[in-house]
Amino acid sequence: MDPTLAEMGNHLSDAMKILESGKFLFHFFSDSGQDVVSILQLVQNLMHGDDDKQGQRRMQYVAEQGHMALLGHSLAAYISVLERERLRKLTTRILSDTTLWLCRLFRYENGSAYYHEGDCEGLVKVCRLVINTQYEDYATEGFTMLSSKHPVIYQSAACRPGLGQHLCSQLGLPLSCLCIVPCNTMFGSLHQMDVALLDKLIRDDRESGKVPLLLIANAGTPGAGHTDKLSRLKELCVQYNMWLHVEGVNLATLALGQVSSAVTAATKCDSMTLTPGPWLGLPAVPAVTLYRHEDPALSLAAGLTSSQPVEKLRALPLWLSLQYLGHDGIVQRIKHASQLSQQLLEHLKTLASIKTSVGELVFIHLAVSSSGGSVEGYFAGDVLDALNRWLGEQLVQQVPLSGVDVVELEDEGTCVRFNPLMTAAALGTQENDVAALVEKLGEMIPVLSCTLRFRQDFKDEVLQQASLSYIEDLSWPGLGGVRYEPRTTDLDEDKRQHSVEKINSDLLKKLMELDTDLYFSGGPEFCEEKNGIFIGMATEDLDVAELVETIVSIGRDIEESGKLFENMTEIVRRGIQEAELQLQKANEEKLMEEGVFRQIPLVGSVLNWLSPVQASVKGRTFNLAEGCLDSTEPVYSVKAQMNKEASLDSPKSITKRFPGQKLFRRQGAGSDSVSDTSSVNQLEESFREAEVPQERHVHIVEETALSDQRVPEGQETESVDTLR
Repeated sequence: MDPTLAEMGNHLSDAMKILESGKFLFHFFSDSGQDVVSILQLVQNLMHGDDDKQGQRRMQYVAEQGHMALLGHSLAAYISVLERERLRKLTTRILSDTTLWLCRLFRYENGSAYYHEGDCEGLVKVCRLVINTQYEDYATEGFTMLSSKHPVIYQSAACRPGLGQHLCSQLGLPLSCLCIVPCNTMFGSLHQMDVALLDKLIRDDRESGKVPLLLIANAGTPGAGHTDKLSRLKELCVQYNMWLHVEGVNLATLALGQVSSAVTAATKCDSMTLTPGPWLGLPAVPAVTLYRHEDPALSLAAGLTSSQPVEKLRALPLWLSLQYLGHDGIVQRIKHASQLSQQLLEHLKTLASIKTSVGELVFIHLAVSSSGGSVEGYFAGDVLDALNRWLGEQLVQQVPLSGVDVVELEDEGTCVRFNPLMTAAALGTQENDVAALVEKLGEMIPVLSCTLRFRQDFKDEVLQQASLSYIEDLSWPGLGGVRYEPRTTDLDEDKRQHSVEKINSDLLKKLMELDTDLYFSGGPEFCEEKNGIFIGMATEDLDVAELVETIVSIGRDIEESGKLFENMTEIVRRGIQEAELQLQKANEEKLMEEGVFRQIPLVGSVLNWLSPVQASVKGRTFNLAEGCLDSTEPVYSVKAQMNKEASLDSPKSITKRFPGQKLFRRQGAGSDSVSDTSSVNQLEESFREAEVPQERHVHIVEETALSDQRVPEGQETESVDTLR
């Protein structure tokens, strides 16, 4: 073996080990240069960024056949330095071998191949070939030939978004040259091209002097995986001298022993685009457009063939990978993906509230439908779209190896797509991953159904509360949203808005601290409604009434607490003024009672020694909540009795709950629902104790004697301004 090739293979193996390791190094550019290992470690660091948790990376699974594809790119650079004649022979052999293998593998006889990076690049070259064929003087006259007879490109409405616009842009054609053919609306699949309408459109264009040029059909639509009626479309193309191009993931099944007749018809088309990279789990391999044409000169003019040997090396990674896998390995991977699709479809038949849209063994869409007709009649499709979107996001996170994703279909709305032909080989999806996917679906579907059923109940309960307003957001995947509205009406708009924002922010924090399985959030990122509280998914045993009452109770406590603290300054000021007046009055009464002589420093001391005055302490208590002064005598006289009663009586607000039981659970609805009383009182009491004490006291003790007054043993006095 050539030592250079052996060294190249070793370097590739070492490079893959470094890039797949968890080491992170960074090197600055230096004048002296760096070794290969350091450079590869820098690349690895740039690939993964600051994420040092390897378990969070979702990179394509690069198996041995993937290493061969990567090696092909290195070999292409090495081969390109060979002498010209040897390079020409080698590239011709690689190109002819790869083309022959692909044509035999996918049943496309007597075909040529164009290898390209972008999926649309091959179709652009094919369109140029057809233009050169239909307009004989196009090579010399250019676009002046198109002005008198405009070409028309037909494509299905189910084709890739933006495909037709991209073709017109690359070909320099106006968008008026593009004709979108609708799918069936009355008969047949909703994702298949309407053949009868296409026939009418072609006849109308021909009568108006236009030239029907090319038809783009699907063997597996991007959204739903459906195959157009290719046999009938081929007949139309022959009738009107048009070119038929087919693309789609279902073309991969042509490699299997048993293929549906609808897909087999694709072998009669004029050209087709294959994407073997995702089908076989091969990174960085080109897409391939197979076509049939008898004039090599026109193919060269269109760019489908090249006289440059280096451009022929695009097929080298695929040439190596196909040889490594072999015919059996290729068929096995495609067959495995089809079996995964069938396995999921069989399990989905056992689940309720599931709608499936099945293509040619490839696409399966999950859609949650309501369990009751009245519910489905009330809710718009946006609600189901939001729930399906949440379902897809959860499945992507919890079963990443399944390869599911979320798609938007024109008729079905938001669905979850399982497309193993495009994902299984890259991710290494196995039967146990499909089983895990089905298990998660079995857990989530009841939650979605309960949430959909409780949405109307939640709305009805909220509308019955004067202090709550319901937020209608159909894009929220949960029960819905509410906003607590303060009862104060004497505030201007700015102050009221600030009050609403403050109360709902505190209310959201309190709800998130509760011992419950419910999810509380501030709402979607781009929600038009502000200062709302959104509740997530619900379970079968949810007590909606208790939930709403709890929100009202906590919101009311927060509002009352806010009012108390806002008025605290004014209350304290008035209380101090009243206390000063009462103290002044008490001092005057004491002066009248004791006489003037006792107030004289020296004389008063003698009188107090000869005849002590038995003065009683008259205290005052200041209730901050009521803003008034009261005597302390009732407080101290009943304090002992109150403490005794409080220790003997159990609070009525404490709800009987067993250990581990969550809030908002209805009795008998689930294993955790063992409480027979509501927890609203418990929440009200706990939050009132924490946020708004009912009475706050400031004790003011009257002056009973001067500082030089002699006090008998056992008696205590306090200064006038003492605060306890």
